[in-house]
Amino acid sequence: MTPQDTAKPVRTGEELNQATLQTYFDEQQTGIGPIVEIAQFPGGYSNLTYLLRTETGEYVLRRPPFGAKDIKGGHDMGREFRVLSLLQSAGYGRAPKPVVFCEDEAVMGCPFYVMERVPGIILRAQTAPKMGLSSDTLRHLSERLVDELATLHALDIGPTDPARPALIQLGKPEGYIRRQVDGWHKRYLASQTDELPAMTELARWLDQTMPTENPPTLLHNDFKYDNVVLAPDLSDIRVVLDWEMCTVGDPLMDVGTALSYWAEADDDPFRKSFNLTWLPGNLTRQQFANRYAERSGRDVSNLLYYYVFGLFKNAVVIQQIYARFKKGLTTDERFAGLLAGVQALSRHGVEAVEKGRL
Repeated sequence: MTPQDTAKPVRTGEELNQATLQTYFDEQQTGIGPIVEIAQFPGGYSNLTYLLRTETGEYVLRRPPFGAKDIKGGHDMGREFRVLSLLQSAGYGRAPKPVVFCEDEAVMGCPFYVMERVPGIILRAQTAPKMGLSSDTLRHLSERLVDELATLHALDIGPTDPARPALIQLGKPEGYIRRQVDGWHKRYLASQTDELPAMTELARWLDQTMPTENPPTLLHNDFKYDNVVLAPDLSDIRVVLDWEMCTVGDPLMDVGTALSYWAEADDDPFRKSFNLTWLPGNLTRQQFANRYAERSGRDVSNLLYYYVFGLFKNAVVIQQIYARFKKGLTTDERFAGLLAGVQALSRHGVEAVEKGRL
């Protein structure tokens, strides 16, 4: 079995200056030895990710996409590096170890950071069904995902003193649910292209049935199969990736987001394209919820609200992409049919509310 993400030759126009990088690493005494090769991970639509092979090991370099300098609040390399650093200081051993952050744009034209690479297997919805994974393996891995999320939520977020390196510095937990619901509704209205009654109904329901917030914890905010690196024998999780949306707030918001990706065997094809959780052996959404309650000790009786919010948020993200296509800001024909995805997710959200179950 081989890793699912293989570095490829760097795309034309996205090359890095190897000599300049080496000089910077040497001057900063990073311990990164002479660079032997630079390759690029081809996936993703946001930040650019490179593999640095050196005489001392393998490292991953992250930088914003070219032309993203003027995007306010986006592609914050410094914050990503800070999150990884705080996770290390909190004793969480399944985050990549940060090596160096460079904010001097004279080096590469943008801020960037480097972290250690952890090799392993990444399972993706497009490739996992072809790998012949046994139901026992998927049962074990789906249980490990739940357990790891509970472990994240058990981390001590520490005091509110900003002078101390505590995880609580990563967010403002009070009023988190209200800000999220209002913010994603505003994003939907700003990108709306069609009248979709289900989206309007979900926005109203989320506003009117908002629960009292649970005590805050660290939130990953994008926890799913393809954001974890597994051991080559698929026995365990080696590292959790993609911390750019990490913050602090109600932990059930994190669970709801994870469940919104968690397709089951009888779900529609669009939802099954999100994840590999519909393959035989995986926990169902309700089994996920039950195991999380057992591992975390939290009351999940109102988890339906958080699950529906996750569906609404995903629908808005898809709507934003579709709106860019409809306005002619992108000509990628893959985006032409995305409105059906918004309809599918919002319709499922309404059905979940009506049936009262995940």
